[in-house]
Amino acid sequence: MKIELDLETLTEDPASRRQASFGNRVYRTLKQAIVQLQLRPGNSLSEADVARKLGVSRQPVREAFIKLADVGLVQVRPQRGTFVELISRKEVENARFIREAIEVALVRKAALEASPASIDAFKGLLRRQEAAAAAGQHSEFLQLDERFHEAIADSVDCRRAWLVVEDLKVQMDRVRFLSLPAATPMATLVAQHADIVAAIEAHDPDAAAAAMSGHLREILTSLPRIAEDFSDLFDD
Repeated sequence: MKIELDLETLTEDPASRRQASFGNRVYRTLKQAIVQLQLRPGNSLSEADVARKLGVSRQPVREAFIKLADVGLVQVRPQRGTFVELISRKEVENARFIREAIEVALVRKAALEASPASIDAFKGLLRRQEAAAAAGQHSEFLQLDERFHEAIADSVDCRRAWLVVEDLKVQMDRVRFLSLPAATPMATLVAQHADIVAAIEAHDPDAAAAAMSGHLREILTSLPRIAEDFSDLFDD
């Protein structure tokens, strides 16, 4: 299997890159490669091959495999090897359900507490998302989408809640990548984010909660079609 991985071309926020440990950057590189289907469900992974490709020792790769297994992206089979997990509709739906509960609570809090500076930051991310959508930059758009949701948690000083969501949402991320742009147009997602920001700015927690709930349920509309179109990537 040819593995296209490179720590230096990883498209993550520069601030995040500076803050991350080297081992965590290996994990993020592999996670992004799995989410964006450079490493497809069912592919086998070799510690030695990945270490050689990334120019690192096998230890950070081994640690990354363990963390990827913890979040359900790879499966380590004794005596057989490590494999990228197939996508499970059930796990995607469960992850979405839990994520909605957490993020609706966060956006309610943001509608009551977010500062004008935080709201300006949300709007700045929206403008960048619009630009990425117009340019057809899917990977960049998904990075900004994640940063938007993270910024809401940060605006109300709930970093721990975001870390829980970050681990949960990997079950959704591969489906989200597959859903762009055909099943869920990026313009639709930008409009949903705009509704969330408008409700926060209006200090309307009920409207903010409804907008976030509707946004996070978008995947339920596209999931059946995606599972049918890419049946070889799903285990159910």
